[in-house]
Amino acid sequence: MRRWISGAVAAALTLGLAACSDPAAETSAGTTVTWPEPTTKLDGVKLTIWAAQNSNTVPKKVVEGFQAATGATVEVVTIPDPYEQSIQTKVATGDKPDLAFWQPTASMLTAINAKTNLQPLTDAPWLPKLAPDLRDITGLLDGTRYAALVTSPAVEGVYYNKEVFAANGVTAAPKNFDEMVTLAQQLKGKGVTPFHEMGADRWATQWWVQVLLADEAKKGLWERINTGKEKFTDPAVLGAIKKYQELINAGLFNADIKTAKFEDQGAALLDGKAAMVVQVNSFFGQLQAKADTATLDSKVGFFPISESGNVGTFIPDQSNALVAFKTGDAKREAAARQLLAYWMGPGYSDFVTDRKTVSLQSAVPNPPGVPQALLDVHAALPAAAGSMQALAVANPDLYINLADMIAGTMTPEQVAQATQDQFAQLAKAAGATGF
Repeated sequence: MRRWISGAVAAALTLGLAACSDPAAETSAGTTVTWPEPTTKLDGVKLTIWAAQNSNTVPKKVVEGFQAATGATVEVVTIPDPYEQSIQTKVATGDKPDLAFWQPTASMLTAINAKTNLQPLTDAPWLPKLAPDLRDITGLLDGTRYAALVTSPAVEGVYYNKEVFAANGVTAAPKNFDEMVTLAQQLKGKGVTPFHEMGADRWATQWWVQVLLADEAKKGLWERINTGKEKFTDPAVLGAIKKYQELINAGLFNADIKTAKFEDQGAALLDGKAAMVVQVNSFFGQLQAKADTATLDSKVGFFPISESGNVGTFIPDQSNALVAFKTGDAKREAAARQLLAYWMGPGYSDFVTDRKTVSLQSAVPNPPGVPQALLDVHAALPAAAGSMQALAVANPDLYINLADMIAGTMTPEQVAQATQDQFAQLAKAAGATGF
């Protein structure tokens, strides 16, 4: 499911939260906090974790272990979709949990007014345990850490059907975007649908443009856009949008691209009705719900892609990280930090085993049962470029505009202009220089 807040909502809530900010509270962002021992007794303390519908079972094993070790009570509360909007509305009115799942990007930490509302997680005890290339990949705002990464951040890349590749004589993954397009043309010539897109559900359309921008992102594209030195209407982004449309016009996608939905993508790839899908980790979650690990390992592979080579694009979402709120109750705030220390400390091995997920800590091995494709996704992280969601100061509704282009109601130029206009409005509301 798409968990990245829409630009229109972000604009309204950024303005609202900024108006409520407390300058005195903001000065404490860099203050060093103390970290209780993970299993210190907390009899009588009750903590609340807010979670989305796709993350509310994630803490189950951790909560059970923490309660048994400390005597605390931890309640996981499911916040209805749209998750981010619901949370920001609650926080703006003073309703705060102790902890919440939250997208750990700078733009989303800004949107929730982290300097005022969140506890700084400075010098967290688990940080030295994290793989060095993951420690600072996300969770930071203006140099202060506000989010704890608990699972591997999502990566935009290509999931492919191994059996379709083998049946058509494909023995190696494409080494760059043009090679992938050449392969797609060859597959189309053999009667195979090369790519599948979900135009009706819209949110994944932006991945195509973003993987085409991975190399530019590494060269500072989003920094230039953030400061108004470059625009979505300039050659880099507009060119990526045009290339995406060219591939669609060339018939390299499913015939029902305008009406296909997220669920259709998983079925199409598993059934071999399409050879490739450009997606993120949540797509593989759909595949895991449809097939066991052995089947997935035999059928589904993954490779990162960019114009220059096999470069992925990372895009952490709310199921990857947690934040701890300033509630005004010092005892509960310390207990919230203690729960995070337990999660990423004594409870971490049981957590990754329960979730069958990739370990972020070098000393904790990956548990049995993690599909190879997910291991390959994680392996793409160290060299990955940052996505718009990870590096831009605001996230305009690029995906909606691209879906309109697929539907035939917008041109690439109109997509770029509408996205730029909205981005400028959001950046100005967030106080970005140059707008």
